[in-house]
Amino acid sequence: MALLEVKNLGISFGGLRAVDGFSVTIEKGQLYGLIGPNGAGKTTVFNMLTGVYKPSDGTIFLDGKNITGKKTIEINRQGIARTFQNIRLFKDLSVLDNVKVGLHNHYKYTAGTGILRLPKYFRTEKAMDEKAMELLKVFELDGQARVLASNLPYGKQRKLEIARALATEPKLLLLDEPAAGMNPNETQELMDTIRFVRKEFDMTILLIEHDMKLVSGICEALTVLNFGEVLAQGRTSAVLNDPQVIKAYLGE
Repeated sequence: MALLEVKNLGISFGGLRAVDGFSVTIEKGQLYGLIGPNGAGKTTVFNMLTGVYKPSDGTIFLDGKNITGKKTIEINRQGIARTFQNIRLFKDLSVLDNVKVGLHNHYKYTAGTGILRLPKYFRTEKAMDEKAMELLKVFELDGQARVLASNLPYGKQRKLEIARALATEPKLLLLDEPAAGMNPNETQELMDTIRFVRKEFDMTILLIEHDMKLVSGICEALTVLNFGEVLAQGRTSAVLNDPQVIKAYLGE
């Protein structure tokens, strides 16, 4: 069974068809790319997959369960987490506390327990601290656990955002242009990080990206969007050599 199966997904805004007939099947453990020109509808697809937008039509199945139109928090609990093109950290919180935000799906106590500082509060907070530190060690951020997220270098902020997403224990990780704003060395390090996350966490990853070196280096299969419609789909090497893709996306 595929982990993600999307069938004929579409959405309109004020009469404008932003995405039309989008379908994709992603197997467990796959590293899949979604590419296309600016304005092609890629982030709109991510927003529908994560409940930010409710599709006008079509269906989304995650691990066999229909999650179409569910709220973002429900979809996250079902197993989809994401990062954003423009990093969205809680910049006034520490690195550690950013990861702990992602853990609240799995570690809970009542408001009364927190206010009164009952024993369960301290046990839960201790467990969350330990789990968050484990994740930070994976990304070599444990030494900066008490640092404000806003004080991290750009590349490390990207890593922290991925660590926070993984704290929700997703089945599917969506990465929205993670290499945006990175220099070549940071991009190479990011590629290594994505490969590591896939292997270490047995993670399925769907990636939006413009950096063709990154896409061709790590993605096994691609879908190309153009004006909200699927232009090409298949193995990475075949898609990137498709004359339609070269003309519409690569500008040749």
